[in-house]
Amino acid sequence: MRWVTAATKTAAPRLNAEVAQAIVSTRNHPGRVMKPLHLFLSAVVAVAVAAPALAFDVDKKAVADTVAAFKKQQPASVKLFKSAYGYALYPTVTRGAFGVGAAYAEGGVYKGGKLVAKTSLTAVTVGLGAGGESYSQVIFFKDKASFDRFVEGKVEFGARANAVFLDRGVSGEPPYVDGVLILAQTKAGLMADASVGGQKFTFEKL
Repeated sequence: MRWVTAATKTAAPRLNAEVAQAIVSTRNHPGRVMKPLHLFLSAVVAVAVAAPALAFDVDKKAVADTVAAFKKQQPASVKLFKSAYGYALYPTVTRGAFGVGAAYAEGGVYKGGKLVAKTSLTAVTVGLGAGGESYSQVIFFKDKASFDRFVEGKVEFGARANAVFLDRGVSGEPPYVDGVLILAQTKAGLMADASVGGQKFTFEKL
């Protein structure tokens, strides 16, 4: 995650749109995957460098619906939404298909139950993709130190990073790793592909 200079701010809104369009194209037209693939990879890489000129508004209804879905399908998350210092929530993470392990999402960052920033998520892991699915993701920050690392651009998931699915409650302390806990589930409320490796984030205060 890198902060933008004045020269790159104007490029990001266009690139964000290209990312979304490339995902849709690869999913809807498998016979035309090469051009969208090239566009997708180029756009994701450019967004990772040019972020955060985040030209979108956080969809508060989508966020509220997603929080409710997590609480319903993963009951242990009810406590996490209350006890975590903060969290970043992405209602819809769209992943490219046909072996293109790339993803893009827009969301909001919350602290003390209040929206304090908007954020985007990008990832490129060519050859490791799970095949064109959409899912929801929330990243909980245990304390101020882990939250500040995210704000300062020091959170980036390695190739082996995984999300968890808390379908049965948690006894004892939640399974944070370095102060961070990632939950993911499909839009139908099922366990999503647990791999979140390669994800990078942008952050823009409101």
